[in-house]
Amino acid sequence: MTSYTFTRELRLLTPAQFKSVFSNPIKASSAEITLLAIPNSEQHPRIGLTVAKRFVKKAPQRNRIKRIIRDNFRRHQHELPPIDIVVLVRNGVVDMENAELHKLVEKLWRKISRRYNG
Repeated sequence: MTSYTFTRELRLLTPAQFKSVFSNPIKASSAEITLLAIPNSEQHPRIGLTVAKRFVKKAPQRNRIKRIIRDNFRRHQHELPPIDIVVLVRNGVVDMENAELHKLVEKLWRKISRRYNG
């Protein structure tokens, strides 16, 4: 049975882990979201989120965005290659509906997987 939980092992936790992704990443981006990724030595993908106050002023909005991206990652984790991903959020994301945000993130997962494999 495939597990769809979101455990500690699936997250980037330390500043050093985040920093390593910024060194020489594979990129996939849209106007609102950028994904940076590098291959990792684990058997699964890991994710780190950065939602800047500069772009998303209110905490409930930041939390909503992070929750949607985390949930989407949790559901698609088995389709992703073993990479470390940092999600950077930019301006227009606040105005997006939840379904629209889900669709965009799914598209970016596919894009980053293709670039990694290919």
